[in-house]
Amino acid sequence: MSSSHHHSLHEVHSSIDTTTRKKGWRRFLSFVGPAYMVSVGYMDPGNWATDLAGGSKYGYTLIWVLLMSNLMALLLQSLSARLGIVRGRDLAQANRESYPAGVNFCLWILAEIAIAATELAEVLGMAIGIQLLTGLPLIWSVGITVLDTFLLLYLQKLGIRKLEAFIIGLISIIGFCFLVNIVMAQPALSDILQGFIPSLPDAATLYKSKNIHSAIPPETALYLSIGIIGATVMPHNLYLHSALIQTRKIKKDEAGIREAIKLSFWDSAIALNIAFLINAAILILAATVFFKTGRTDVGDIKQAHELLSPMLGSTIASTLFAVALIASGQSSTVTGTIAGQIVMEGYLKLRINPVVRRLVTRLAAVIPAIFVIAFFGEEKVNEMLIFSQVLLSLQLGFAVIPLIHFVSNKKQMGIFKISPVTQIFAWLIAAILIYLNIKMVSEEAIGYFGTMGHWSIKLLIILCSLGFLYLLGYTLIFPLLTSKQPRSRSIDLHQGLESLEHLQVPVYRHIAIALDFSDRDSRLIAAAIGQSQKETAFTLIHIVESPTAILGAETDDFETNQDTDRLEKIASSLREKGLTVQVKLGYRRTAKEIARIVKETDSDLLVVGAHGHGGFKDFIYGETVNAVRHELKVNILVVTL
Repeated sequence: MSSSHHHSLHEVHSSIDTTTRKKGWRRFLSFVGPAYMVSVGYMDPGNWATDLAGGSKYGYTLIWVLLMSNLMALLLQSLSARLGIVRGRDLAQANRESYPAGVNFCLWILAEIAIAATELAEVLGMAIGIQLLTGLPLIWSVGITVLDTFLLLYLQKLGIRKLEAFIIGLISIIGFCFLVNIVMAQPALSDILQGFIPSLPDAATLYKSKNIHSAIPPETALYLSIGIIGATVMPHNLYLHSALIQTRKIKKDEAGIREAIKLSFWDSAIALNIAFLINAAILILAATVFFKTGRTDVGDIKQAHELLSPMLGSTIASTLFAVALIASGQSSTVTGTIAGQIVMEGYLKLRINPVVRRLVTRLAAVIPAIFVIAFFGEEKVNEMLIFSQVLLSLQLGFAVIPLIHFVSNKKQMGIFKISPVTQIFAWLIAAILIYLNIKMVSEEAIGYFGTMGHWSIKLLIILCSLGFLYLLGYTLIFPLLTSKQPRSRSIDLHQGLESLEHLQVPVYRHIAIALDFSDRDSRLIAAAIGQSQKETAFTLIHIVESPTAILGAETDDFETNQDTDRLEKIASSLREKGLTVQVKLGYRRTAKEIARIVKETDSDLLVVGAHGHGGFKDFIYGETVNAVRHELKVNILVVTL
């Protein structure tokens, strides 16, 4: 693979070395981590809504759906990891390399919708957990969730290994909380085992056999089953796993790749089975505490929290429930943001500030949540949670189909392409997912068309359905038509290396130097002189940041005069060395003023310092270097101070 290839999550790519001579458990532990970060998406608050609704309405009968979803997830996640290990591509990059630009744009939009739906579930789950513990209004709790942006930035600075440890810690908290609640509930093992027998119960028949009266329509079982699948097999996790697995540095020979595939599979198997046990615990808890006692109306997380303690006879039950909910939302939101970064970089080749990405992702979930709570009330929150999971399920085909194509392609995967038997199971899973999605959408659409809905809405439904089917068919058929002639378009960010015989070394006529009057300015000046020729002129720039600097050039306060004198003294020292130097002051807006002066003086090189701070300080002080870079088209030399 070309060294110019744009690596997924380039900051941490191959940052964990697994090529050392570790053996046994120590060697396996070097691979442990990516699957646990993926698994939190399988136990996020969206799962809670569908699991609670399924358990309270249908008892143990939908446990088999959880098991089936987990087996689907295990196969698909192992394929995702295989893609990252063998090809060194994440799913978004592989799509960009294989599909036309228009299709890729649609796939990117759908992936972003899936991430927004995931984030919505996480925001609502965390907000509900905060409300249950503190008593704050839900709309305030939703606002508080924005603050975890800074936690994520801090964790990212610590490195991928620390981030993985944080996630595993949160998973442990969730598991412990539900273990205690299950022990207190004491479900019957025989009833649990019956839930592994596949069936989609008719609500009216089931409730009649249990002497339960409810107005829940029969199709709710299918709706909840699809919601469970959507909450378990999540499209953004397929993007995530194919990138996270590349944080492991492996030996790129046949033995090394085979070992990496095997160990990553066991990592996935353990992590996803933990996720299955937690999901099953939620459903079993709801079935034991609510369905068995005739409370089939409990599908709401808040309602479940309120009823747990009185029905189990202990106040600790509800507290543990709320703590687990917050841990679930917090762990999921970390991986959701990373998935967003992977999708944006892979499809668009666009890297943006992590703070901006985090805030945009979070606000895309917070704004709809606040809108619904403000205008429709808190009672609609649970419906939003379940709908978000069904929305996720609708996106699955567009991630699963390309993934199966890629890992089945012998030209791309070589001897590591999946076997025919695995291909059959993978395509069977894809067919089941697509069939359930189409069945649900068609039934919902037919139900709406039977009402007196507006014709424009009906037309929109028809157009969206046709577009959905066309895009689905295209993603399925296109790779088959082009498999014999691989596309030459590359996702590499960098062009091919030109001949070194014709290098043109730049000669800078005018160099601008941005000074902040610290003891490190001498390093900036030295770096600038190192890039100069005899005829090079220099401009010393300093930005005045006093309160009155808003007046611009008319500013005449003490700080401005002092800055002017100091800048002139530095210039005089340089002139004594035979250099041509002028000075320029800017006012208040650091990045824009530096850019303005560089353009005004017709400088062809800017020398600026990078102070090495990040995260919260970047948010407070601004990222001057990046801001200036976007304002200018000249070369910029960044000197680490």
